[in-house]
Amino acid sequence: MDKFGKSQSVTRVEDTRFLTGQGRYVDDIAPEGALHAYVLRSPVAHAVLKGIDTEAAKAAAGVSIVLTQTDLEAAGLDAQMTFSCAPQRDGSKGAAPRRPLLATDKLRFVGEAVAVVVAETLAEAKDAAELIEIDYEDLPVSMALEAGGETIHAEAPDNRAYDYGMGDESATEAAFVSAARVVKLEVGDNRIIVNSMEPRGAFAEWDGDRMHLAFGGQGVWGMKGELSRCYGVDADKVRCTNPDVGGGFGMKGMAYPEYFVLPFAAQQAGRPVRWMSDRTEAMLSDNAGRDLTTTAELAFDADNRILAYRTHTRSNLGAYNSQFGQMIQSFLFSRVLTGVYDIQTVFQRAEGFYTNTTQVDAYRGAGRPEAIYVLERVMDRAARELGVDPMELRRINFIKPDKFPYTTAAGETYDVGEFARVQAHAAQTADLAGFAARKADSAQSGKLRGLGICYYIESILGQPHEDVKVEFVEDGALIYVGTQSNGQGHETVFRQFLSDQTGIPAAQIQVIQGDSDLIPSGGGTGGSRSVTVQANATLAAVATMVDGFADFLAGEMGVDAGDVSFDDDRFRAEGSNVSPTMLEAAQMAREAGRDDLLVWQTTAKLPGRSFPNGCHVAEVEIDRDTGETVCDRYTVVDDFGNLINPMLAEGQVHGGVVQGLGQALCERVAYDDQGQLLTASFMDYAMPRAQDVPMIGFETEPVPSTANPMGMKGCGEAGTVGALAAVSNAVQDALWDVGIRQADMPFTPARVWTMLRDDRIAAE
Repeated sequence: MDKFGKSQSVTRVEDTRFLTGQGRYVDDIAPEGALHAYVLRSPVAHAVLKGIDTEAAKAAAGVSIVLTQTDLEAAGLDAQMTFSCAPQRDGSKGAAPRRPLLATDKLRFVGEAVAVVVAETLAEAKDAAELIEIDYEDLPVSMALEAGGETIHAEAPDNRAYDYGMGDESATEAAFVSAARVVKLEVGDNRIIVNSMEPRGAFAEWDGDRMHLAFGGQGVWGMKGELSRCYGVDADKVRCTNPDVGGGFGMKGMAYPEYFVLPFAAQQAGRPVRWMSDRTEAMLSDNAGRDLTTTAELAFDADNRILAYRTHTRSNLGAYNSQFGQMIQSFLFSRVLTGVYDIQTVFQRAEGFYTNTTQVDAYRGAGRPEAIYVLERVMDRAARELGVDPMELRRINFIKPDKFPYTTAAGETYDVGEFARVQAHAAQTADLAGFAARKADSAQSGKLRGLGICYYIESILGQPHEDVKVEFVEDGALIYVGTQSNGQGHETVFRQFLSDQTGIPAAQIQVIQGDSDLIPSGGGTGGSRSVTVQANATLAAVATMVDGFADFLAGEMGVDAGDVSFDDDRFRAEGSNVSPTMLEAAQMAREAGRDDLLVWQTTAKLPGRSFPNGCHVAEVEIDRDTGETVCDRYTVVDDFGNLINPMLAEGQVHGGVVQGLGQALCERVAYDDQGQLLTASFMDYAMPRAQDVPMIGFETEPVPSTANPMGMKGCGEAGTVGALAAVSNAVQDALWDVGIRQADMPFTPARVWTMLRDDRIAAE
């Protein structure tokens, strides 16, 4: 990783086709002549489903078939979604209600799939869906994040999905009793809609008795296994592919009902069937994110050192468990529960509840933003109540460099960290020394200025092992990867890394991804795992290639195999004037009939997790008359360890910060008391725009990881993890000066104006 010329900022090769309209997304590549599917969805949040009359729809012009859950079950399909359950405090598992692919006995949220109409055109499918009569009897709607209310699932009395706990409750309680000072804060974490640039979509087709599902996802092997289970067929009868994918954010990492129904529809119709979600449909049916309320407490000794940390989180699971729902909301939340601080005892309680809304998975960040957001908000409150500079309070409590490897009270082992050094870099880069002058300037304009800090840490999650295959072809090499790009730049970074390690010109390397027929297995993309685990596998493959070619070249060079070395550019041996490049060695093998040397396949496992971390500093300015809140300055200093392509890392951080700004300043999902989504279009749901985003300063302070041979740490979600708390703390800082002690996202003009107005009224 340190050879001259490696780890350079290389522009993304895939952008040429994306920016010129040549992307190959699932809706671009659907087979010619494919039928169109339309999903009829529940118009109400809760009802007994008494019957579905599809006869008129079946007779409508252009209609091929109309499917309900009854049709799927009659055909022998295992027509339900699989899901995960959290472990409960009493040792049992959380509630496990069945989720049918299409609604059968009850309707449980607005937008739940009820029937699928397949027709020659999308317009005909929509028209036919209007003819379907759903006979239902309304039931009371439950929207509360607490026990009780109308039962949504018989398997979950009081609508409690799980009651999870981790840590040492008694030791934590003892620490709080002995503490010199306790700081407590309730922190709201607003629900957001993922809103990937490309909505979900798929098509299905059959080749004899073998199905093919192409869909916009974050990996193909999980879906392949699920289809095999649902249809009761061997996995080799299923092919799954991901073409270009326009954004995933974790939301596209899971299966959805439509993906199971399409192959059956294609089989029954005898033709390929395609489906593409529209934006409102996506807002209703995609897994959403966040929707948590946490009470957090920190216990301090007389020297302002943290003794213990305690949280109680209530989370909205929506109407059903999803594949990762309860696990994400609980177990992953605890992975970075203690952040970068030397905390000896913690206890977390997390409760999940079912409501009449779309399922929620804490996605667009997979649990880390939630944990860090809460911890850094209460740390900010502690600095205010203890009268300590926020950066100094953090510095006092950082895990010191000589304590690594360090096992946190939550059971996670950090390999390395120099948090104080990274924070000091951020303080200098953000010009904290000049903040007082900037605040005074804002005051002269009648505005409030606030400064917010967040020191985050996250962990690489997901499957620790990955597959790779390198194949030499006449004009270069193909690298088959087990991860899946959703827009992160994988095509650029994976070929760049292989080029760095082998000397093969990057222009002669092609990245192949997203086809279960071409790659035997893979972990997909999610949890900031892709580059680290894939590069680790590539490194292992290169080592195997070097050994294999060295044995072959020994005979060509007239030396012993042990005398052949490779310097990332050429094979060399003392006493031989033959020094082929990797491509030349492959060509020599081809000419010698050694086809066994032209394909190399390896599975490698990361030795351990790595932990990207960094310091975010935000400054906001608030107009006291209108409540308008503007993020005026933003600085990030990250420790990502070694980087393959710094430019791509910076782009990931920029995108993540903007995503965090969106949730902090404008994004919020709203339902009425009947479970109807009020923010079901971009007319009603605000997304951050260019005018909402300041220039984002980005620098790195690398502390290479010891948990993998590349010294890498991952960076995919780092921007969001830090942005939520940094911006929120900045707003709280600005409002603190006028006596407002509780400020929660999103900081829309109306909400901030209301806080300022209420404060003025209270003061009068």
